[in-house]
Amino acid sequence: MIPSAPARTDARRHHDPSVRGFASDNYAGAHPEVLAALALANGGHQISYGEDEYTEHLQRVMHSHFGPTAEAFPVFNGTGANVTALQALADRWGAVVCAESAHINVDEGGAPERMAGLKLLTVPTPDGKLTPELIDRQAFGWDDEHRAMPQVVSIAQNTELGTVYTPDEIRAIVEHAHGLGMKVHVDGARLANAAASLNVPMRAFTNAVGVDVVTLGGTKNGLLFGEAVVVLNPEAGRHMKHLRKMSMQLASKMRFVSVQFEALLAKDLWLRSARHANAMAQRLADGVRSVDGVEILYPVQANAVFARLPREVSLRLQKRFRFYFWNEAAGDVRWMCSFDTTEEDVDAFVQALKEEMAR
Repeated sequence: MIPSAPARTDARRHHDPSVRGFASDNYAGAHPEVLAALALANGGHQISYGEDEYTEHLQRVMHSHFGPTAEAFPVFNGTGANVTALQALADRWGAVVCAESAHINVDEGGAPERMAGLKLLTVPTPDGKLTPELIDRQAFGWDDEHRAMPQVVSIAQNTELGTVYTPDEIRAIVEHAHGLGMKVHVDGARLANAAASLNVPMRAFTNAVGVDVVTLGGTKNGLLFGEAVVVLNPEAGRHMKHLRKMSMQLASKMRFVSVQFEALLAKDLWLRSARHANAMAQRLADGVRSVDGVEILYPVQANAVFARLPREVSLRLQKRFRFYFWNEAAGDVRWMCSFDTTEEDVDAFVQALKEEMAR
């Protein structure tokens, strides 16, 4: 029987939707416009595994952001996106040069090395950003059979420390890497936040400067679930559809990933949400700067604030607002803002911080 009316649900709400913290932009729910798009795509039958109308239309949407050669491969999650992308760019004996603080190195449970079989060659950086000179610390030994071959440079935009590369900085990295015969991958879990911070389109620091493959984040910018591997250099992604399946990232009902990206990218939802999250981080940073004993560690260029304060203060504050230590021994913490963070949330947090610092 075909349902003709909304189905009854016995589900119950198990949380207080008014409670928001500063632990992660993944804590936020789905944007209402994304939920509306999911409902729009529901009903009836569509061909599975990406041959649906929504995934086909998504390609045209991606062209408007990343140029006519871009091809998007929707996937389930960020780690899967990065692992799939890096496999496409490297041989089995290949290695990836990345910042020591990179998400692929410190926050993906060893997946690039364990699942993709790729050696990560890490470089310490002062602010999370690679440079051609820093890349050269690991980009050598291509003919040395005792060393994994450097074939890919992976950068994050914005970085794991909340800093943002300028288009010129990425162009310099791409030109240097390509000159060495290496490809360039951008981990774009927060690519929208970087574009909002720079006030430029996403193409300005991706396809326009020669990046080969981007993993485009959606979950942190209001999607219910889903990321996308966007191949900008067709030669670099020749086997992407096979790699996506082999990496367990091929969604059968792909229309529900693709329609979310359409809602995000077809107009300006991606930019509105990113700008708001960034603005809330700036408001938070401005409020924190007035608190004696609290130090902001890195430039606040996107939606993250990294700070140092007494550990015991953070422990008390965590009982009032959820957030994570970045380096507990040093007292370093990370505060994240999202598309649904409000000015009232920020102001309440700053007031709570002042109260705990005064105790």
